[in-house]
Amino acid sequence: MRVIGLMSGTSYDAVDAAAGDLRLDGDTLALRPLGMVSAPYEEPLRAALAKALPPAECGVEAVCRLDTGIGRAFAAAAVRADRELCAGRAELVASHGQTVYHWVADGRVRGTLQLGQPAWIAEATGLPVVADFRARDVAAGGQGAPLVSLFDLLWLRGRPGRPVALNIGGIANLTAPDGTAFDTGPGCALLDAAAREFSGGRLAYDADGALAARGRPDPRLLDRLLGEPYYAMPAPRTTGKELFHAGYLRAAGAFGGGRPEDVLATLALLTARTVADAVRSVGASEVIASGGGVRNPVLVRLLRELLGEIPLRSSDELGLPAAAKEAYAFAVLGFLTAHGLAGTDPRSTGARRPSVLGSVTPGRDGFRMPAPARCVPVRLVVEGGEGERTVPAEEFGR
Repeated sequence: MRVIGLMSGTSYDAVDAAAGDLRLDGDTLALRPLGMVSAPYEEPLRAALAKALPPAECGVEAVCRLDTGIGRAFAAAAVRADRELCAGRAELVASHGQTVYHWVADGRVRGTLQLGQPAWIAEATGLPVVADFRARDVAAGGQGAPLVSLFDLLWLRGRPGRPVALNIGGIANLTAPDGTAFDTGPGCALLDAAAREFSGGRLAYDADGALAARGRPDPRLLDRLLGEPYYAMPAPRTTGKELFHAGYLRAAGAFGGGRPEDVLATLALLTARTVADAVRSVGASEVIASGGGVRNPVLVRLLRELLGEIPLRSSDELGLPAAAKEAYAFAVLGFLTAHGLAGTDPRSTGARRPSVLGSVTPGRDGFRMPAPARCVPVRLVVEGGEGERTVPAEEFGR
């Protein structure tokens, strides 16, 4: 089955569309990557989204407008992916949508909201769409995150030692071989918030870590930030921009007159430190990293230093483009849903049971379920694909 996976993370800068050929071969799920296209949000939509996110208050009119605008943006990315990567032969779209709120209270997730109305995608592509993946896991008592954990468990199974999959987006998360999975804390969320604050909104992020590279970490600010109670919570745990935003930094005194470069350097060290602490807590023998954060050489350098003898590798080295991994993961989750297979591991999310995820919006010709899968996959292999340049190990983080 040829599936397009759509993803926009907590940095909400673009819609990534990754296409892959997926097939079940006994208990092995094979993925052949076909490539990725990325479409930045148009600035008015991105500004409206930024204005609506916590801790801001948002009315139902704004939610409706965003649901439509994001849905149309995802639809355009899916159309482009079908045309450029699939030669018009895609069979299914799997859309994560845009997370706008993850309701966490007393250490439990009570609800989650992803916008991006799938009807726009189905109408534009003519294809059936699986969307709204997280809600079912939350209803089953889970955290609804990290949903890439099942993908990671299948993909890294059989690799020697104790490999850990790490994704550094706006929020960083990891998955260990025993199913332990959790958000470690901020990935790039606080770095992005500080870059916007110091530039008066001119910069959306610290490109290539240029500001952080010119600064020196402030130990007092770092100590205050490391005192965040979230880091002491047991797994599974999840967080988001509901906690880590510009107001959080303001309350911590990050904007109290220090040099912007020093604040960015401190925040890069905070992310590296909290990730490294989490990696060591699960006894990792190596780290396979992906996500936008791997493009920040300062962050990668700090993480390497803190990990010491634990190797840090890019997912590119294993044949899966770091920038596209989450989009491919949701393509896999959509494929599993279409075949009536669970897309979660309760060890990772804390749910009472595994769940078949998402809701299906029929395509132009409806939606005919494939034949039920005879076997539950226990491993995932990535076969040789095209459309992405693999980053050699020596270039990772430089």
